[in-house]
Amino acid sequence: MKHMKVGGLMTDDVISAVPATSFREVAKMLAEHEISGVPVLDQDDHVVGVVSESDLLARHELTARDLMTSPAVTVHAEETVADAARLMVRRGVERLPVVDEEERLVGIVTRRDLLCVYLRPDAEIRRRIREDVLADAMDLPGDVVDVHVLDGVVTLGGRVRRRSQALMLVGLAERVDGVVAVVDQLSFHEDDARLTSSTRTPHDISW
Repeated sequence: MKHMKVGGLMTDDVISAVPATSFREVAKMLAEHEISGVPVLDQDDHVVGVVSESDLLARHELTARDLMTSPAVTVHAEETVADAARLMVRRGVERLPVVDEEERLVGIVTRRDLLCVYLRPDAEIRRRIREDVLADAMDLPGDVVDVHVLDGVVTLGGRVRRRSQALMLVGLAERVDGVVAVVDQLSFHEDDARLTSSTRTPHDISW
């Protein structure tokens, strides 16, 4: 499946500092550009740390070298938006410097940038599910499953052969960029998860 990459959302015109940048200069950068933090770069454009508003408020050292949080939490441009979002949550940061294969700064991505994924049009989400999930990943005929999308919420209906297919379909749909939630209204002919097709479960209902 195709997933949106960090490189497609990042801002490539990055305001940055060097270790010798003064406290006042860093504060001026944040105020003038209305940003909440800047990456600190060495002479080879490698990210050695990040200075945020909270760093400035908590300490009053003279330079970025002393103020910065190090090592910096970074993300590669080819990583998925979902991976970047999980990293932000896990590390409790609001922005991620984006680096290339040689760990040099190429951009920056913020939580607000990542939220833009959830503005993906419903029609585009529906198309991606039908093409990437149903056709490519699961090789199912287009008329087997009904896909409805409203405000990012996907409703899957129809009847597939096996319960495992229904579970896999829901799981894959949840991973499509822009999907907020999946409503499972699928039914199935065979409950292969229980190794029997005779026992009906609450899931095995014709909707």
